[in-house]
Amino acid sequence: MTESARVVLITGAARRIGAQIAQTLHAAGWSVAVHAHQSADALHTAAFAMEMARPGSVLSLQADLADPQAPAQLVEDTLAHFGRLDALVNNASNFFPTPLGQIDASAFDQLMAVNARAPLLLAQAAAPALQRAGGAIVNLTDLHAATPKREHAAYCAAKAALAMITASLALELAPRVRVNAVAPGAILWPEEGKPEAARIALMQRTPLARLGTVEEVAEAVRWLIEDASYLTGQTLGLDGGRRLT
Repeated sequence: MTESARVVLITGAARRIGAQIAQTLHAAGWSVAVHAHQSADALHTAAFAMEMARPGSVLSLQADLADPQAPAQLVEDTLAHFGRLDALVNNASNFFPTPLGQIDASAFDQLMAVNARAPLLLAQAAAPALQRAGGAIVNLTDLHAATPKREHAAYCAAKAALAMITASLALELAPRVRVNAVAPGAILWPEEGKPEAARIALMQRTPLARLGTVEEVAEAVRWLIEDASYLTGQTLGLDGGRRLT
């Protein structure tokens, strides 16, 4: 890593959207600290490819973000390795249904811990370094932070909390740090358990009549970090227009 290389910490970066965000920013010249919880093999594979392309540019981290001590440790490890931090991408997420008749305090707390508390604690730990760098935070929220999803009340509430955390931190960390969010709609179809008919029906309800791509989400994150110099406290809806229907 050169002294001028910018550094980004990305949570949930082993697979799917997070892995693409890491690849996109790495290709744009960033050094990346990539985090995963349980997908260690996938994280190693993704990190190895980026490291081979540019030696010294990748740090792999593993932690359970439901642990309240983990966020500060991730930031500490990133700073110890790279000596700086210019951007934080809170992508890690926990998602499962919580029907009203079955939800309990443990499930609610688990969803809140990973989806809302961890990004806030990561921002808290990263703030001094980000302020020195004049950096940025991007949070990955969800279309369902503003639009309810049946039997997912706790998940929707956690993502809505993250949307408000985004706006609140934008005020608190200005003018040195910009804080924005991306709220994806349907990007990747579930790997199992969802019939093709449901995918077709979803696209029919989407004005742009297709699913989004991980590349589109990653490019939105890159734009918010690198180019959106007069934008803060905003949530970019990347949902093909579904919020309009």
